[in-house]
Order: sequence, then C-alpha cells, then structure tokens
Amino acid sequence: MTLIGALTALLSALALFAGSGHCRWRWPVALRRHGNMAGALLALASLAAWIAALGVGAGLCAMLGCWMLAMVALPYLAVLAETSPR
Repeated sequence: MTLIGALTALLSALALFAGSGHCRWRWPVALRRHGNMAGALLALASLAAWIAALGVGAGLCAMLGCWMLAMVALPYLAVLAETSPR
C-alpha cells in the first residue's frame, strides 16, 4: 500500500508540473489542459493509500513528504535534462 501511495504522489506531482506553465518538457502536452485536476485527484488517491497503510497522522506526513520531494525534484530534473549535452 505504501508503494501505491508513493507512486500516486509522484504521478500527482508530475501531473501538476505538466499542467503548470513552468514545465520545460515538451512531451506532456496532453496534460497541459487537465494536469491540475488530474494532479489533485492523484494527490487524494495518494493520501488515501498512505492513510490506509499508516493511519491518519503518519499517513498525512508520509504523503506530504513524498509529494513535496517529488515537487522539488521534477523541476530540477527538467533543468538538468535541458542543460545536458546531447
């Protein structure tokens, strides 16, 4: 259950990043329009999975920690991929 929570938190952060105007990747064009709604729904699914696995308090902390780590890592990876030699 924790693996599902972590994957949905990562997918939520990816959908929110793809839906923002700051996304530097070209491939998530389909998510530009509906990325925010998909990200919010995936965040709720992640929260439900973490709460089912760990309980309310620990599940909320684990979900937010995993989600925030992904939200910080994705833009950083986008910049690294853009500046890497081809």
